[in-house]
Amino acid sequence: MTRRVLLALLGAALLTAVAVGYGVFTVTRVRPAVSVTNGLSLTAGPGILFRSTAPDSKGHLAIVATEDPGGSRSVSALDCLRVDAAGGTGICLRQDGALPTFQAAVFDSSLDVKKEIPLVGVPNRTRVSGDGRLAAWTVFVAGDSYNNGRFSTRAGLIDLETGDMIDSLEFLTVTLDGHPYTAADLNFWGITFAADGNTFYATMSTAGHRYLVEGDIAAKSVRTIAQNVECPSLSADGRRIAFKSAIDGDPAKGWRLSVLDLVSGARTPLAETRSVDDQSAWLDPNTIGYAIPRGTDDSDIWAVPADGSGSPRLLIPHAESPAAFG
Repeated sequence: MTRRVLLALLGAALLTAVAVGYGVFTVTRVRPAVSVTNGLSLTAGPGILFRSTAPDSKGHLAIVATEDPGGSRSVSALDCLRVDAAGGTGICLRQDGALPTFQAAVFDSSLDVKKEIPLVGVPNRTRVSGDGRLAAWTVFVAGDSYNNGRFSTRAGLIDLETGDMIDSLEFLTVTLDGHPYTAADLNFWGITFAADGNTFYATMSTAGHRYLVEGDIAAKSVRTIAQNVECPSLSADGRRIAFKSAIDGDPAKGWRLSVLDLVSGARTPLAETRSVDDQSAWLDPNTIGYAIPRGTDDSDIWAVPADGSGSPRLLIPHAESPAAFG
């Protein structure tokens, strides 16, 4: 275990330098002064919280009003790599000071950090349950012998009320296609929570296949329910999952943004035909938000109808990692 952690830390340091596509940069970069707005609140909605990629506020959390998402933004002092918020609670995945390590910083409705959780790996995805009680993260790690030097993922979650934590979903019991399953190459990422405080969904990969899994926190188990479903995002009504799917089952061809009906199993490709390598977010019951890169070290948040109609529209320029509130 010590060897794995050491290798993971070394891999994290390397990833900090190379994972440009996920907005990961060290704090040694020279940044312009940021004009911080005091008194920001997740209760003064409706609004959208996001990570700014604009030159004058890059990396900082910011808020825009839902009715004017392309308008002026209020910028927080919090500097994050990924962010999510719900139920008056937020989670900021960030670098741990000047060290090549990272943490999940849990903040309240006033964006004040209340808890810091060390992460062994480079931040990639994060989610908070609708009631603000559960928080999850995904990180990149290195050092898994089965992966031939390539990077793997670790996904974990915490109950913020009790402090109970699952460090990695790899410790859970797995059922694949109705049968107990164990394998050394299990990877999990992209957790999203149901409203019951116990059920979650995530992506699991093994033997070259990617599955949507349904998890049971109390039973410490997951089971596969669909194939080629990545980075799920559950709607507030618990009936639909927005996700990305590898085109023709091959990630090298890019990803198509779609919505899965959990009852019927029907999949609806959305009007966004560009490759979306992101965990999308439900901005409202009818709208999906997601990031599209704008060159290197920059991106925009776009929105598209959740029923497959319409067309994509630019929502917030120079932004990523959206979370609607209020």
